[in-house]
Amino acid sequence: MFEEQAKTLRDRVASLSQEAIAKKNPSGWFEPLYAEAGGDSEQVPWAKNQAHPYLQDWLAKYPSQTKGKSALVTGCGLGDDAEILASIGYRVTAFDISSSAIAWCKKRFPESTVDYQVGDLFALNSDWQNKFDLVYECRNIQALPLNVRSQVIKAIALTVAIKGTLLIITRHRDNDTIADGPPWALSDQELAQFVNLGLSEIRRDRFIESGIQQHRIEYSQLRDIPYLLDFGQTAK
Repeated sequence: MFEEQAKTLRDRVASLSQEAIAKKNPSGWFEPLYAEAGGDSEQVPWAKNQAHPYLQDWLAKYPSQTKGKSALVTGCGLGDDAEILASIGYRVTAFDISSSAIAWCKKRFPESTVDYQVGDLFALNSDWQNKFDLVYECRNIQALPLNVRSQVIKAIALTVAIKGTLLIITRHRDNDTIADGPPWALSDQELAQFVNLGLSEIRRDRFIESGIQQHRIEYSQLRDIPYLLDFGQTAK
């Protein structure tokens, strides 16, 4: 029964994403998915109702000073990752393109200090450029087709403050492997774009989950990148 439900949900995700791609709105499938879930997190395939275990592990293994530090959570979903970062002292801004997801976050965490916003990776708030001490990106890039990856990678890289940290969690594929999704796993060639944008890879941890390669990559922003000023428009 569980396997049948999981397959039905995967098929629905594939259908929604293909419809969105056909309409040239590759991130447009998240809102109908969250809206259709109707408050049932089991209908959101990536929802864990707790912080992602790879994030929890990273926070435990590599503790750092958080007091007074700012953090951005991209595609925050139901808010668990944003909440754990806030709980250890970060001033957290978290956004999702789905207004239903953001409303869900605010309902789940009515006393939260997190600034939850509706936002679009393709049109981020220009005030966010080089702003955040920690930027956390978990599995959003892999949910988008390959032809828009460079734009999204650039947008994320631009939010990291000088001497700030970018933490990426993603499925991983070999460079010569054809991506099949959603999700479409990232290759080293795609991830190298972060380095080309001025970030330095600090460490990479590898995991196997259900037979699939998963990478957690920590980058540091060591310099300003003023030549990349076409950051985007103010988020909705």
